Amino acid sequence: MSFESKRTIVTGGASGIGLATVKLLRERGAEVMVWDVQGVDEPVDVGSDESILKALSDVDRVDALVYSAGIQTYGTAVSTSNEVWERTLMVNVTGAFKVCRAVIPKMIAAGGGSISLVGSVQSVGAVANSAAYVTSKHALLGLTRSIALDYAKAGIRCNCVCPGAIDTPMLRWSASLTDNPEATLEACAQVHPVGRLGQPEDIAGVIAFLCGEDSKFVTGTAFMADGGAMVPIGGAAFQEHGTAQAKV
Repeated sequence: MSFESKRTIVTGGASGIGLATVKLLRERGAEVMVWDVQGVDEPVDVGSDESILKALSDVDRVDALVYSAGIQTYGTAVSTSNEVWERTLMVNVTGAFKVCRAVIPKMIAAGGGSISLVGSVQSVGAVANSAAYVTSKHALLGLTRSIALDYAKAGIRCNCVCPGAIDTPMLRWSASLTDNPEATLEACAQVHPVGRLGQPEDIAGVIAFLCGEDSKFVTGTAFMADGGAMVPIGGAAFQEHGTAQAKV
């Protein structure tokens, strides 16, 4: 799939899924603008309207937007502080809203485009002790569907990519908070029926599909890229030891 002459913005493009997406789209010929708060020539703060508009000031056309900026935080509805709650939603949801609000008019002027918001399996499910993160990823799916519905007639598609556990710096940071990081990473791998962690390139390929013409009839979806993690009823332990093992 060629992206020659296509102009794309990737937020969170300095590491993880965002970086893999930047590399793949550039390999396929896209002109990619990388927006991140670190590791790029011109940092962009997705929480700042001023920063976003400055980055867009010389941009006449946007064909695709990938919102991959995000942070992981932990805490329950009781233990999560206001600061953690607000910071998580600012980066994961409000930033996506602000960037989309700024980019959509340029897409409309260009006759359409594709938006891919990077959610999570936690856009449709939940992990314990992650109230702010789970809420933010659920909200991202709601934003996806609202944009898809409101701007379909303008030729804009919007989809939410929902990865499972992907081997990124953020996942390894999360694992480092536990008593046994390697065991935690192995447990994350075993969540997927395919038996491994996802790689950033696995998700970049899905995003590239959603950005391109081959997905022109796909919009408003929660596009699962989770190694089958959301398939087993009752989780892996039930599949191994529950009634799924019944002999007939």
